Amino acid sequence: MPCPGNPLADSNQSCNPFSRREFLNVGLLGGLGLTLPVFLQMQARGEQKIYQNKEGPCKAVIQIFLPGGLAQHESFDPKPFAPSEYRGPFGTVKTKLTGYRFGEHMKHLAGIADKMTVIRSMSHGEAAHERGTHNMFTGYRPSPAIEYPSIGSVISHEFGPQHNLPPYVCVPSVPNQHANSGYLSSAHGPFALGSDPARKDFKVRDLNLPKGVDEARFDRRKSLLETVDHHFNSIEESDSLDSMDAFYKHAYKLISSDNARQAFDINKEPQKVRDEYGNNAPGQRMLLARRLVEAGVRFVSLTAGGWDHHSDLKKGIESNLPPVDKAVATLIKDLDQRGLLDSTMVIVTSEFGRTPKINKDAGRDHWPRVFSTMLAGGGIRKGVIYGESDALGGEPENNKVGVEDFAKTIYHQLGINADKELMSPGGRPIEIVDGGEIIKDII
Repeated sequence: MPCPGNPLADSNQSCNPFSRREFLNVGLLGGLGLTLPVFLQMQARGEQKIYQNKEGPCKAVIQIFLPGGLAQHESFDPKPFAPSEYRGPFGTVKTKLTGYRFGEHMKHLAGIADKMTVIRSMSHGEAAHERGTHNMFTGYRPSPAIEYPSIGSVISHEFGPQHNLPPYVCVPSVPNQHANSGYLSSAHGPFALGSDPARKDFKVRDLNLPKGVDEARFDRRKSLLETVDHHFNSIEESDSLDSMDAFYKHAYKLISSDNARQAFDINKEPQKVRDEYGNNAPGQRMLLARRLVEAGVRFVSLTAGGWDHHSDLKKGIESNLPPVDKAVATLIKDLDQRGLLDSTMVIVTSEFGRTPKINKDAGRDHWPRVFSTMLAGGGIRKGVIYGESDALGGEPENNKVGVEDFAKTIYHQLGINADKELMSPGGRPIEIVDGGEIIKDII
């Protein structure tokens, strides 16, 4: 029997009465595995928001971010007729699009180029890693006065969760500070897995009941918590208590949801499918991303490889690019076969490109003036190469695309009006995207 004054104590526990406020402060539910804490506590705040339905062909986004700066010459925009010090150490491969070629190590994506749009004229002015990353995650240039929210956080803010799943998930961890919620509530920050799905012992932290707590005990404690809530709600008034009520309700929903558990359980995938993606970090992260959007997650952000190739570019590309090429191509084909590609946008971005000329260390340095990105699905046109760089791959030749244009186009496909103003904590209205144009030729 529970102890008087401590209805959550088991029969073998000593009686130690405590107030509900003390209960919340010390976090006694930790023993139940409810250590989703920061994410769910923050999400609980303002949980009464009513989300409006939007109309857009895109229902979910998978963001594949290549940290360090993908070299355009070795990937989507090779320059086979440039002098050797510009064209680099590799050849090219034909794509499904007449007259267009990709880098030698992108044979899988070249084979499905008719399913995607490649932008060869992305450009911004930030040559530092952190600032370039900020641009690509937020659609804003950095400001010392305000922290802007990531695209994933804006989507979370505008749509909210569905099917008991977080709206915004990072695989396997939050990749950088610009992937967070910025001036928006932390409720709209990402849920991070805490473990890499490529690991054999992969398990999403906090999503499973701990050892010794079975379903019956979990349900019993939930019932007891509701009894405590009812009692203390009758004698205390506090906004923070309301937030914690929502926190626990959300936590119980997530942990007890079979849909959530199944979505995160990559072991449910046949080995054949796992092999097709690749038994490596890029492959398994992208496979899990497909499972998550299929179950109802709205925005999945993942990283793959390292691309800061200031030296020995040849070795870096040979190591990093083939598994990413295979995994992205498999993801697009898999979504297509499942009937999900029309409603799921896959985007491949990096913080900037690399210098058109090979440096003295056989590498390429930072180059934000022109680089390439890729989009597929979610209402994006198929088989399009948009924009051009010049003959050496150093400047946009036509149809220059800025980060505002890129972000605005993504929001448009989701049904979000990027001119809408959100309210900062100081009460200042801020547009989701300041300026920019929807790239109509790719939708």
